[in-house]
Amino acid sequence: MSQVTIHQVAEAAGVSASTVSNVLNGRTDRMQAATLARVEQAIEQLSYRPNRAARMLRTGRIKVIGLIVPSVANPFWGSLARELEAIALAEGYHVLLCNSERDPARELKYGEELLADGVSGVVLCSSLPTLDHVTPLLSRGLKMVAFDRTAQAGDPPSLASISVDNAMGAELATRHLIELGHRRLAFVSGSVHSVNRRERLRGFHAALEAAGLDPRDAVVWPGAVTTEFGDKDAAELGRNAARELLTGDRPPTAFVAINDMCAIGICRGAKDAGHRAGQDVSVVGFDDILLADLFEPPLTTVRQPLPEMAAETFQQLRACIESAPAAGRSLLIRPRLVVRESTAPVRSGQSGRVARREPVTGM
Repeated sequence: MSQVTIHQVAEAAGVSASTVSNVLNGRTDRMQAATLARVEQAIEQLSYRPNRAARMLRTGRIKVIGLIVPSVANPFWGSLARELEAIALAEGYHVLLCNSERDPARELKYGEELLADGVSGVVLCSSLPTLDHVTPLLSRGLKMVAFDRTAQAGDPPSLASISVDNAMGAELATRHLIELGHRRLAFVSGSVHSVNRRERLRGFHAALEAAGLDPRDAVVWPGAVTTEFGDKDAAELGRNAARELLTGDRPPTAFVAINDMCAIGICRGAKDAGHRAGQDVSVVGFDDILLADLFEPPLTTVRQPLPEMAAETFQQLRACIESAPAAGRSLLIRPRLVVRESTAPVRSGQSGRVARREPVTGM
């Protein structure tokens, strides 16, 4: 069945196409009630839906924004998408979601396609150190907000940045473990070659130094160098890290994970190695996804205030789209540590070591 046109609606209602257009755009103040009723009845009977592409040709823009995330396999990004979409819909905007796996070529391809389809604003969430690959899109008029990425030297002046204070968050997590008596700590991540992950590693080291501990004595899991980012398989990454570290020569008593899915994997890996998270070893995540409170043990984590961050992100992007400011705004939001049951005081006699137990088999 071919799509109903505005001219068919006009013919059915016995009015001009411009009258139908006035109804669709809310310009009915001077329209007779009978005429308005006929047009609305024709729209309903013919199941007419305005052609968004045609409207874009007339106005030069559509009320759609793009959201490019690493992977919704991590529930944090799915939650961001839900929050941002709810806010955008309330303001008359729609959201198109893209998964980039932090691949610059893929991000550029999505950006080009969104721009070609008339989308004028994008939220980019990869947190890569340089955004040179999308600079040509900005020069062609695409408005962009970098989410979960602080502004970097060399960024285009028009680029807006909104992020939680990642260094502060990791410092809060690490300080919490130190205050519980832990001295042999491990930092577990996939690749740290992104702005947010570098900041979290920096916060981890800063907390150790502030407590008089040598960061060189801490463990940064080698996977941070040898693996990719691990967005879609963060839980398995954490599980492998825990198995490896807890069966090594100098096992840690506590873990700082790059995100909650990685932390959940660490808890399971600890169990595989014969240890109990929240008793034998302590684990802190980052994000405070829904699963963090539902997991057993409930996860101590650093909360990113997603509703606030999503609202700020949308408002900043809309301001860029609608008023085209000369320079983008950079906003840093404070995180908060949420203490649950996956962390506990270091056990008597550990002295920076985890008591070895028989690994769990048959898992």
